[in-house]
Amino acid sequence: MSPKARAPAVGERLPYLLAKLKTPRVLERLEQTATTAREEGWPYEQFLEVLLEAEVFARDASGSRNRIRHAAFPAHKTLEDFDFTAQPAAEKPLIFHLAQLAWAQEHMNVCFFGPPGTGKTHLAIALAIKACQAGHRVAFATAQQWIDRLEHAQHHNALDAELRRPERYSLLVVDEIGYLPLERQAANLLLALVARRYERGSIIVTSNRGFDAWGEILGDAMVAAALIDRLIHHAHIVTLKGKSYRLRERGTGPAPAIQAPGLRPSA
Repeated sequence: MSPKARAPAVGERLPYLLAKLKTPRVLERLEQTATTAREEGWPYEQFLEVLLEAEVFARDASGSRNRIRHAAFPAHKTLEDFDFTAQPAAEKPLIFHLAQLAWAQEHMNVCFFGPPGTGKTHLAIALAIKACQAGHRVAFATAQQWIDRLEHAQHHNALDAELRRPERYSLLVVDEIGYLPLERQAANLLLALVARRYERGSIIVTSNRGFDAWGEILGDAMVAAALIDRLIHHAHIVTLKGKSYRLRERGTGPAPAIQAPGLRPSA
C-alpha cells in the first residue's frame, strides 16, 4: 500500500505561485511581512495591500527609469539641482506648478527663452523627467536633430510615417531653436512637426531668441507666424535673464541680453 501523500503546508506553494505571477518584490517581502502581520494582528486586506504596494512602487520606479533612458536626454537634470537664487527670473512657484504636469494632461506647451547658459535646457529636461516619472513617454532632441530625422525620412519617401512616430509620445522636447538659422525647407519640416502636435500632445521648446526674431531664424515670416501661433495658443512662457552659468563660473561678463517674446499666450 503506497504511503498517503503529504498535504502541502499552509503557504508552501506561495513562492511558486508568486514566481509564476512575476511578482519578485512580493516574494522578497513575503516572509517578513507575514511575520509582522501575525504579530500585529493585521486584517487580510492590510497584509495584501502592503505586499502589493511594494510591487507596484518597484514597477513604477523601473518604468520611470526605462522612460528616462528612452527619452535620450543629453544629461540628467532635476529641479532640485537648479539654482533658483542665481536665476530669479525662473519663478520657483511657477516652475514647481509646471512640475505638477497639468499642462501635459491638457496638451499644452512650455516655452523657455533666454540667453545661452541661463538654464533653459536644464529646466526643460527637469520637467520632462518629471513627466517620465508620472508615466508619460518623452522624446528629447535639438531642433536640428528633429529636422535631420525628418529630412532623412523625406529623402526616403517616408516623411508621413516619421511624422506619425512622435504621436506615440505624450511630450516632445525641441531644444535650441534659433542657435542656427534654418533653410526654408527645414523650417517647413519643423512646422509640420509642431502642427501634428497641435492640441494632440505637448511640446517643450527652448530658444535663445525671442519670437520677434523667428522670422529671421526660420527664413520665412509666414512659416514663423504659423509655428508661433500653434506653439503659444495653449502655452506657458518663461523668459530667463542674466549671466550664463558657464560664463559666471569663469568670472567673465554677462551673456548678451534677449528681448522678451513679443506675443502673449492665450489664456
